[in-house]
Amino acid sequence: MTHEATPFLGKDLIGLEELSAEQINGILDTAEPFKEISERAIKKVPVLRGKTIVNAFFENSTRTRISFEFAEKRLSADTVNFAASGSSVSKGETLVDTARNLEAMRIDMVVIRHASSGAARFLADRIGSNVINAGDGRHEHPTQGLLDMLTLRDHLGTLEGKRICIVGDVLHSRVARSNIWGLRKLGAEVAVCGPATLMPVAVEELGVTVFRRIEEAVEWSDALNILRLQLERMQAGYVPSLREYNRVFGVTSARLEAAPRDILILHPGPMNRGVEIDSDVADGPHAVILEQVTNGVAVRMAVLYLLAGGKPESAESAKQGRAS
Repeated sequence: MTHEATPFLGKDLIGLEELSAEQINGILDTAEPFKEISERAIKKVPVLRGKTIVNAFFENSTRTRISFEFAEKRLSADTVNFAASGSSVSKGETLVDTARNLEAMRIDMVVIRHASSGAARFLADRIGSNVINAGDGRHEHPTQGLLDMLTLRDHLGTLEGKRICIVGDVLHSRVARSNIWGLRKLGAEVAVCGPATLMPVAVEELGVTVFRRIEEAVEWSDALNILRLQLERMQAGYVPSLREYNRVFGVTSARLEAAPRDILILHPGPMNRGVEIDSDVADGPHAVILEQVTNGVAVRMAVLYLLAGGKPESAESAKQGRAS
């Protein structure tokens, strides 16, 4: 099944590295009117009626998968959830075989999460349906980066010249990479902070400032995006202990009180409370973590709408249930 590429976003959303500032702003601008749909008594518009979307999650996910499902259903798409466990994939079927079988069922879009970096691009190059990357290995997680940027923009007004520091396990984080690419394209200054063992080699080449102490990051930043310490990797000796990590790099209320300005606190979840973030910070007045979740549905609605051929300037009409 082939699709004409939309002039605005193209056929697929694989990562923010390959998008222009205009395209990123267009997604964020499109998401704004879609927020209101989620506040209605009847949370549905017929924008994607008749479209079939497969959520193909080859890696465990709860929040991202549910967020995409909400987005798809609020746009009236038909959705099918495909989990790798218990499927033919566990019997040795390849990713491309699975995709071709799905496409033979005449689907329109695939949302894919996969443990291998590059899996989304591999799939997109081999099928005619639109492909949305919901996280591939250590590569990118573009819709998470977009919802983080929408949340920041809501509070800061603009990202131009704002200072955003990504704190924690940058090495293993596809969220960090999408944020770095996207934020820098919209004119933000980006820094990273964490143990040297949890930083990619030559991380400075991504155009970021590197802080070795959380106190320096707090003094510099307008917002902190705090990454989950990936506990499943701890056996490899990346940090001495969780207690030690919290002591040296944990974002605590005492550290934030020493800041020269109010700092927005973001976290893509799930949180390790008492490790990378203390509970009084996560539940405090500067945390926008639940707003990120709300914005995630609107951003994913925007991406689905644009890949289906919608235009940013027509999003207001689409919100009212009229064709773009």
